[in-house]
Amino acid sequence: MSSSSIIAGIVPGFSVDPALESWISDIRHHLHQYPELSYDEHKTAAYVSEKLSELEISSTGGFGGTGVTAIIGAGNEDAPCVALRADMDALPILEKTQLSFASKHDGVMHACGHDGHVAMLLGSAALLKQSALPGGRVKLIFQPAEERGNGAARLVREGVLDGVQAIFSGHIDTHFKTGEITVDEGLICAFADPFQITIRGRGGHAARPHEGTDVVVAASSLVMIIQTLVSREVDPNKSQVITIGCFQAGSVHNVIASEAVLKGTVRSTDEITRKKTICGLKRIVQSIETMYDVHAEIVFEQGLPAVVNSASAAEIARIAAWDSTDIDKVISQGYPSLGGEDFSFYQQHVDGCMVRFGAMIPDGAGPAHSESFDFDENSLKIGALWFASVAWHWLNRIPPPYVSPDYTSNS
Repeated sequence: MSSSSIIAGIVPGFSVDPALESWISDIRHHLHQYPELSYDEHKTAAYVSEKLSELEISSTGGFGGTGVTAIIGAGNEDAPCVALRADMDALPILEKTQLSFASKHDGVMHACGHDGHVAMLLGSAALLKQSALPGGRVKLIFQPAEERGNGAARLVREGVLDGVQAIFSGHIDTHFKTGEITVDEGLICAFADPFQITIRGRGGHAARPHEGTDVVVAASSLVMIIQTLVSREVDPNKSQVITIGCFQAGSVHNVIASEAVLKGTVRSTDEITRKKTICGLKRIVQSIETMYDVHAEIVFEQGLPAVVNSASAAEIARIAAWDSTDIDKVISQGYPSLGGEDFSFYQQHVDGCMVRFGAMIPDGAGPAHSESFDFDENSLKIGALWFASVAWHWLNRIPPPYVSPDYTSNS
């Protein structure tokens, strides 16, 4: 137990012994070897249910197609209920880590730590199952399709939050040292608005460009002009980025393409800036039609709201972090991340807080969403402790007789 244990005398006393730590690690290794994409997590869901059964915890499948839920604790549907969430899906990436437990599914990889999140939450289930909860229930949510950006929204529509008053989650983050847990109230993850731009013109022979309208030239110009939205129309004090992640046009070297498709995202940390940028992007796309004599249209897909931690949930998350690691390792993440997270959909209905678990590998590894991503597995037991502790403290909800220490910012 960390030095934070002596602060208020209300800690639950959770600990991860070597056997449980090994069990958690084995889960991570299995999931990493057999990753599944969004809404295809059938074997993952079955494996999660199997592990819950080992703990003598009954589970329910089917939320969002492949989601799994379970309840720990006593009480009827009117009893206090706090939810803990882990995402399960992997990414369409060919792994190149050379890990002994590397993916056995070509072109699919756990490159964002979701295998670790599931292992942590199952570890916390083992801890909670052994404990005497203060009263009420803990709902475990193993969620599909976070990478698709809409798994949480689908689960909410299907009633996964029925009876839930608060929800907590955490994300492995290799930008922070192992043992560190970031806790912040307010906005921590950006609005994310994906879009697709389609430009159509007249195809033709590469040797006679005057007979066609070259959509590759038009689209290339558009990619460059879009960047001026951030550099010249956005308040430099507001974090914002526009990324074009996909540019598709043509198929052979001697044909002028008649269609180009661009796919990208707008990431914002301010609602006013977000709306202004989206309007500006639409304006620029329209202007390309006149400049290059093409037809251009932009379509925005369902976006992600910003992740905004409530003050009350963040305070409980902070107390749980003090229980799970050393006090001086409970820090702020600094500036909000421009990454999107569909945990935000839960927060539109109940109080919630997401934290980050430091998992930096000293020798280095690739960043999240890369073919060489990995994280320090010592973070797994810390995450399991935090999940169990935050549920215990929320159910307990005794006002702490002390003042929160100042953060150390990693910005």
